[in-house]
Amino acid sequence: MVCSRKATGDALVCDVRDPSAVDDLVRGIVERHGRLDVVINNAGGSPYADAATMSPRLAERVVALNLLAPFYVAQAANAVMQQQDEGGTIVNIGSVAARRPAPGTSAYNAAKAGLAVLTRSLALEWAPKVRVNQVTPGLVRTEGDSYAAGVEATIPMGRLAQPSDIAAACLMLCAPEARFITGADLYVDGGGEVPAFMTVGDTGA
Repeated sequence: MVCSRKATGDALVCDVRDPSAVDDLVRGIVERHGRLDVVINNAGGSPYADAATMSPRLAERVVALNLLAPFYVAQAANAVMQQQDEGGTIVNIGSVAARRPAPGTSAYNAAKAGLAVLTRSLALEWAPKVRVNQVTPGLVRTEGDSYAAGVEATIPMGRLAQPSDIAAACLMLCAPEARFITGADLYVDGGGEVPAFMTVGDTGA
């Protein structure tokens, strides 16, 4: 989630939904390494929950993890990066659910849509010292995928994303060559999905 240019292999545990815990985390990183150059806001997710019966507590937790937590982390990181000569860069991990909602994830869909707007807002406010961008993955292959073969046929690139595809996009946005890119939302989805009307048989109409 948070890293410095000095590769150390450190692993620090933090509940990113807790602003005070996030402040302590960032402070600890700066004390240990002297600076903070890159933040990848990758925490997120949601269980399936029907919108009609989803509890207020679950809805709040989903929004807290997928929208408020990235804000808390970015806010703490920005306070450090603004004081550095070279500034810093923040990358939020979005979701295609912000543009193409799926049933059972209404709070998640809304939170990820909010994250896309938040990314652009922070990029506007924190430039030129701090660049804020978003990477929006498509479907990513994970262990135990049982649906992959059928889904891959709907993706123009013919396969699901690998985790390394998403990591490469993040590295690109954090590289010096991307120094003029901020407020961008980079879709890494293999071209999206083939529209449903292109997959149905000829109706004769």
